[in-house]
Amino acid sequence: MRNSISPTSIFLMLLLLLHVPLIQCSIFPLDDESDNLIDHTCKKTTHYDLCLSTLQSNPQSSTADVKGLAQIMADILLANVTDALNYIEGLIKQAPEPELERSLTYCAELYIPIVKYTLPQAIDALTKGHYRFANYGISDAAKEADTCEKKFSGSTQSPLTDWNNLVQGLSDVAVDIINILLKG
Repeated sequence: MRNSISPTSIFLMLLLLLHVPLIQCSIFPLDDESDNLIDHTCKKTTHYDLCLSTLQSNPQSSTADVKGLAQIMADILLANVTDALNYIEGLIKQAPEPELERSLTYCAELYIPIVKYTLPQAIDALTKGHYRFANYGISDAAKEADTCEKKFSGSTQSPLTDWNNLVQGLSDVAVDIINILLKG
């Protein structure tokens, strides 16, 4: 006796296979699901719009979990702090007034350890699951940006306000996402 598959069985298997893509399954997350995680996560931050636009602009976010979103945000923060430091160093070379040059140099001195030590260590801690240490380092970037901004007073207007605000905002968002991880 021969084992054979009946035409009815083949028809039913084909029908089932044709409908599988319509079934939502956690093994194959849809873009809507990743957007929902990003949206859900960003709603828990102090800067929803900044969080949403930053994460949605990064293609790795679409497949990331919450820890991955925190990692992406921390990496973006480091990139922006590095860009801010490069901008400050460029302004120092062009500073027409000694007072402005002193303030810019002060800001560079604040940003250098953040770029070279604090944020890389915080990102490493985040990767290893040491969320409190990561939070501490990342929040330090916001504090230093605020300190930098306050250095400009009186007649000297800060040429770094946009950079400092961006660093503070990205730092706040990264800390908020890490706080989600801390709450479990």
